[in-house]
Amino acid sequence: MTERNLDFDRVVNRKNTMCIKYDFAREYGMPEDVLPLWVADMDFKTSSYVEDALANWAGKGIFGYSDTKTSYFYAVRDWMQNHHDFEIKEDWLIKTPGVVFALATAVRAYTEPGDSVLLQYPVYHPFSKVIQDNGRKVVSSDLVYGEDGSYHIDFRDFEEKLVTSKAKLFFLCSPHNPVGRVWTEEELLQLGDLCIKYNVIVVSDEIHQDFVFKGKHSVFAGLREEHLKLSITCTSPSKTFNLAGMQLSNIFIPDEELRKNFLLQLNVAGISHVGIMGIVACEAAYRYGEEWYRAMLSYVRNNIETTRKFVGEELPGVRMANLEGTYLAWLDFNGTGLDAQELNQRMIHRAKLWLNEGKIFGEGGQGFERINVACSRSVLIEALHRIKKALE
Repeated sequence: MTERNLDFDRVVNRKNTMCIKYDFAREYGMPEDVLPLWVADMDFKTSSYVEDALANWAGKGIFGYSDTKTSYFYAVRDWMQNHHDFEIKEDWLIKTPGVVFALATAVRAYTEPGDSVLLQYPVYHPFSKVIQDNGRKVVSSDLVYGEDGSYHIDFRDFEEKLVTSKAKLFFLCSPHNPVGRVWTEEELLQLGDLCIKYNVIVVSDEIHQDFVFKGKHSVFAGLREEHLKLSITCTSPSKTFNLAGMQLSNIFIPDEELRKNFLLQLNVAGISHVGIMGIVACEAAYRYGEEWYRAMLSYVRNNIETTRKFVGEELPGVRMANLEGTYLAWLDFNGTGLDAQELNQRMIHRAKLWLNEGKIFGEGGQGFERINVACSRSVLIEALHRIKKALE
């Protein structure tokens, strides 16, 4: 077989496919004719090897209760070892219906109602939602937006928040969504030292680990032996291979006691198995999807550079934060003189664009918009020109 789905310039029509991104504008209060570049899935067809594996399985005609064999673990293990130099053991692996589900499970497993959970605003908005919805308190050590266009960690503030909040749990976003940072090994070690010092469990959302354009992704749990004992590492093929609808994530929990408590909460939630099609898709992607992945990554990299160049040359008053990882550009419109409400209205009604308004990501997000650049370049260029026109 050969990989067939390498034409990323081809615009795939996703309308009338029950797609949240394209088919639910009215339900989300948006005009029907907006161009959607908000939710973080790609507009590319996945690897043809995944496509074929799913079609072959569908041909069996039976979709009963299923689970994974050792071959699935080997596929996940090899991907993590080859791409991230992180060696996992089979008993560490727990499958969940998604990373957000795993975050909520961790909140219930390791904290009590009223406890504090630490995060770093601005950050992926379900982080705070799963904390609040489970009756816990959100505490943020806000990231600092530097003159260099990158975000940085205020380690003094981070330690102070750990102490004053008595947080038992820290949600790490690595690479960071939406600010695009790929944390250095030194930064992660410093965070880890503080969490070890104050006995804080780290839930590390590493779902974007395969999208790194500057630096190197370091698996937090793999940096020190002590990190293994306090880490829950959340991964998934969903971003890498555009499989979010398959509802499958791979969670690694090395510590036996942490794993036991996590599994207990899965049982409480009534989760005993994940869907067979997610299993099939993940194993096929990790075994045979390398060519597609490399080509897609190169295409997205060029889209990022296209966006950076356009913002710098055509959008006065707008800055693009340095995008080291993920396929989500974080655009700062604060230099345009528009307040956040007017900016959002212009994006929706003048540009006819559906982006993610910065304020949903918490403190520091006012005046920003998050734009998904994992689409055909013609669509991206159209969106950028719409932004320019809306600002004129």
